[in-house]
Amino acid sequence: MILDGNSPTGPIEQTWDKHRFDMKLVNPSNKRQYKILVVGTGLAGASAAASLGELGYNVEAFCYQDSPRRAHSIAAQGGINAAKNYPNDGDSIQRLFYDTVKGGDFRAREADVWRLAQVSNNIIDQCVAQGVPFARDYSGHLDNRSFGGAQVSRTFYARGQTGQQLLLGAYSALMRQVNLGTVKIYPRTEMLDLILVDGEAKGITIRDLITGEYRTHVGDAVVLCTGGYANVYDLSTMARGQSVKANWAAHKKGAFFANPCYTQIHPTCIPQAGDYQSKLTLMSESLRNDGRCWVPKSRDENRAPGDIPEEDRDYYLERKYPSFGNLAPRDIASRAAKEQCDDGRGVGPGGKGVYLDFADAIERLGEDTIRERYGNLFEMYELITAENGYKVPMRIYPAPHYAMGGLWVDYNCMSNLSGLFVLGEANFSVHGANRLGASALMQGLADGYFVIPYTIANYLAQTTPGMLKEDAAECQASIDEVQGVVDKLLSIDGKRTVADFHREIGSLMWNNAGMARSEEGLTEAIEKIPAIREEFWENVKVPGTGNELNQQLENAGRVADFFEFAELFCRDARHRSESCGGHFRVEHQTEDGEAVRDDENFCYSAAWEFTGVGNEPEMHKEPLEFENVELAVRSYK
Repeated sequence: MILDGNSPTGPIEQTWDKHRFDMKLVNPSNKRQYKILVVGTGLAGASAAASLGELGYNVEAFCYQDSPRRAHSIAAQGGINAAKNYPNDGDSIQRLFYDTVKGGDFRAREADVWRLAQVSNNIIDQCVAQGVPFARDYSGHLDNRSFGGAQVSRTFYARGQTGQQLLLGAYSALMRQVNLGTVKIYPRTEMLDLILVDGEAKGITIRDLITGEYRTHVGDAVVLCTGGYANVYDLSTMARGQSVKANWAAHKKGAFFANPCYTQIHPTCIPQAGDYQSKLTLMSESLRNDGRCWVPKSRDENRAPGDIPEEDRDYYLERKYPSFGNLAPRDIASRAAKEQCDDGRGVGPGGKGVYLDFADAIERLGEDTIRERYGNLFEMYELITAENGYKVPMRIYPAPHYAMGGLWVDYNCMSNLSGLFVLGEANFSVHGANRLGASALMQGLADGYFVIPYTIANYLAQTTPGMLKEDAAECQASIDEVQGVVDKLLSIDGKRTVADFHREIGSLMWNNAGMARSEEGLTEAIEKIPAIREEFWENVKVPGTGNELNQQLENAGRVADFFEFAELFCRDARHRSESCGGHFRVEHQTEDGEAVRDDENFCYSAAWEFTGVGNEPEMHKEPLEFENVELAVRSYK
């Protein structure tokens, strides 16, 4: 099937404005008749629920955390992009659009990216009005800094805590609507199933994580804002509770999953310290504004970093990419770091690290200035490593961080299932094969504040409210289905822990579908995953019961989904026989290790349809057309 993204036609500068005018509206007095279910309360979910509640809809919002404030959006550090051009350095909506399309290696839908760039400025105004404490210069104006893949300074920030501050802004807007009665929040609940009526999304089934109770919630539309799936690698910078569960539940009910192999490996993370740590820690990309990445030139170097003279250091990013230097995009910087370590010049335990050195910046600007810009990041680094980053270079290494793939959506952020909308990292739409730094927060808030309020109205205006009742047969059937899965997990009583299985599948994915992928490695993974999955369902040990708080049971359900998702991931990666962005196939690279795209055969988004566990999924294509940005070899040299 050839998919249609429903992108508006005409000059791209006018597409979003014209599309908003052309869409149908819901009368203010009629909005009270509609109920919208928002799953996830991070930046995309909180902003969507708050905006929809403000418009007068009845909104129910769900999160597995004890509060929306604990959503993983809080972990974003470096900043949020917008084309304000406050530094007067040549930025514009057109340039942000171009940088994002190019940064994604020409694998995103142009119209969606233009809209993102266009509304970026509105986001900053919205957040400032909410009281988000963005950094300001001496005169009181909003400050900007640079991020990877751009030659302008367009990133607004709040030290190294930008995600936290933006989430508190969205949370305040959300709680205002809770107080007004338009939004009701259900914390400590996890979505386990999507309920369809005649092919349209009209409800969800959840499990109360405190009591174990199963409930259905019905509405007129479902909005998934559930984030990404990098925890398929086990060790990642994601919160441990982050999973593919909600997206996978929708996928198994018919929602197409697009480009699952597009994952981002972040180059600036604290290296792994052991086999049994629970997660990896991100060090913001903003550090590479002032920090310089280097490794020793000699494989036999054993001196302390401060004793190695300049002539014996290889500032490899500055050498390979002089135009962008240490602010090369994430996929390129990650592969470059791996290249140095594979060459035997890595630093730290096992040689799995490179230096991020602030000595030059401290000498030029002073330690107080660096502390003012990144103080909390240096504190975090010292707490984890017991090393003072002001005195010795930090050690960093790439780690799984973000998912550019997600459920397929059209221009209205609606999946191929009518009534199912997908926002933020949970969808696939704007980042292509590689996300630029500081663009995740931009997308989440763009979708929640400025896109979904228009597009969901266009759908609701053409539907009858209240089509599904909680006592309907579809609801009971959904409860029976999910309870059957939980009962099966509890009844196995095997010998291996959930964490042990997660480590096994995570290690297989990292080794075979991580930074470097090959036909041979992906085929090996596809052959091994079913056997590990089968053992999981025969030998996993889930203690406790289903009628209580049971985090082992929660994790078992999430890991079970990862086994099924991992196979789709690897099939997508094997099918895409090209290198683009974060998807690097070793068979498709230049002599100096740069990615080689195949635009003739793979200039499309691959959207996969579920056909049963263990069965070959069916692929559908959405061709990508570039009328405003010329397809070209992506170069940052």
